[in-house]
Amino acid sequence: MTTQSTGTSPAPATERRSWLRDHSELGVCVLLLVLGVLVLTDALTMDVDIAQRGPVGPRTVPLVVGGGLLVIAALLAVDVLRGGRGQAESGEDVDLSEPADWRTVALLTGVFLGAAVLIDPLGFPVAGALLFWGAAFALGSRRFDRDPLIAAVLSLATYAVFNNLLGVPLPGGPLMGAL
Repeated sequence: MTTQSTGTSPAPATERRSWLRDHSELGVCVLLLVLGVLVLTDALTMDVDIAQRGPVGPRTVPLVVGGGLLVIAALLAVDVLRGGRGQAESGEDVDLSEPADWRTVALLTGVFLGAAVLIDPLGFPVAGALLFWGAAFALGSRRFDRDPLIAAVLSLATYAVFNNLLGVPLPGGPLMGAL
């Protein structure tokens, strides 16, 4: 019994998908490569003051980071192509059979975006306190007697460290006149 060959077979497409699935870590390599090129391009096109003296300037760290990203992308690609595989999640507190908790993700996203919107009109201390308290609430804390106080202390401490010690000005908002 003879069969007629049509010349086309679904095997190559299936094999290609299987190969891509087996080497999915190459996507991370591509991401690292793109980030490395982006960082290096940005560093090399950066305007640098002519009066700068010495070998270390504003380009140094971005050049090192961009070069490091390219090296890591290449080493990871070689490892993946030689058969290296990432290990599956083995955390004892992670149940991989459970679906993602999208409610928590949505609450955290809303809290973060709310803080970003409120930082200019209310200032960092108030917006930061709302951010810390909202994140604690979204992650499951229901201690309404303690959480707002901790959030306020964390926010004021963060404001003081950045504004006063590090010299990074943060918007104080209307409460800074009273404090």
